[in-house]
Amino acid sequence: MNKTDSMKTEGTQNGTFQVVDATVMGWILCFGSFLIISTNLLVAISLVLLIRKQGCRSWCFVLNLALADILVGFAITVIASDGIHPRTSPMQQTDCLLRMAFVTCPTAASILTMFLISLDRYVAIKLPLRYSRVSGRWPTGGSLLLLWLLSLLVGFLPCLVRRMQWQDYRGTCTFFSVIEPRSIILIFCGCFFPVLGVFLYFYLDILIIACGHQRQIRRARKAGARHCQPSRYWGHVKALRTVALLVGCFTLSWCPFFTVSVVQVLCSDCKLYRFLENHLWLMGLSNSLINPLVYACWQREVRQQIGTMFAHLRGDTCCSASVSLHRCYSDRPAPSQMGSLSRDNVSMPLTSLSVLEPTAVAVPLTKPAVSDAC
Repeated sequence: MNKTDSMKTEGTQNGTFQVVDATVMGWILCFGSFLIISTNLLVAISLVLLIRKQGCRSWCFVLNLALADILVGFAITVIASDGIHPRTSPMQQTDCLLRMAFVTCPTAASILTMFLISLDRYVAIKLPLRYSRVSGRWPTGGSLLLLWLLSLLVGFLPCLVRRMQWQDYRGTCTFFSVIEPRSIILIFCGCFFPVLGVFLYFYLDILIIACGHQRQIRRARKAGARHCQPSRYWGHVKALRTVALLVGCFTLSWCPFFTVSVVQVLCSDCKLYRFLENHLWLMGLSNSLINPLVYACWQREVRQQIGTMFAHLRGDTCCSASVSLHRCYSDRPAPSQMGSLSRDNVSMPLTSLSVLEPTAVAVPLTKPAVSDAC
């Protein structure tokens, strides 16, 4: 009897700990999704303004990255709601598959967009003469369309292929409880490691080119060419530094998840699914928060545009809250100019401003000669 009671107590404690873990994870995901959506939305607005101002096609890829990360944040919100408010009834397998697909699809789009950004910078440095033709409206739109088609295929493939679905589904909606682990891990690793290899090839090749250009500049300076103008090449190299930081953060965020996934596939006795779902997957999703922070803090154009946006917001608040209009509008006389006028003229109502010199002169109503002259 005592053994039975102790077993019941242990089972109750384990169930309580599982509920607490799910609730804590739900709040963590909820807070993370709020940060992901807000930061990426701020960067997306600044990128839209930059595209309208400069018309640069390369910013379209960065905007697509921000939109994909926003969708990741919304998908996480749905999962977080189940952790905060647990379901009383088991979820259907089809609904769980769709939920995981809506998480996987924007995540794959975010990863592939970083590949497109790196490819764009690589072509700009490697083939500068062809870059203007390659980076046109139709190639940019076509590449983004192909990217989202591939992302939809990767995300919804478990919904379409029956063999990728876990046959022993018991109503608990987690990633590896509804999707057959080996098949989806093989697909993920087959996409991740080739993309990572291409990233490394791009940057090693560009590093060799940059070292060659640096040697040429040093030779020109030694020869006495002090007035050599920097080419647009170095602008692309500076932009590539930001992309390199993005790829580095992406590698640190997702590489542990995919590496442990390979270990799980090779080691059938290892039970690493909970570690993958609860820790490494969350670490990978943090990459969607790192991306906008990198652009907001590292990329000069985006940082300046965000500063301009906040400056306009502060200016609008000043105009709506001020009592005197001359504090907001620049066409009013400055205080230094008003000080040069006599007190009698300033106290009279103004009908017009006649600009004779750079200073503005107030004309009172009691002088009809001015109106005749006009």
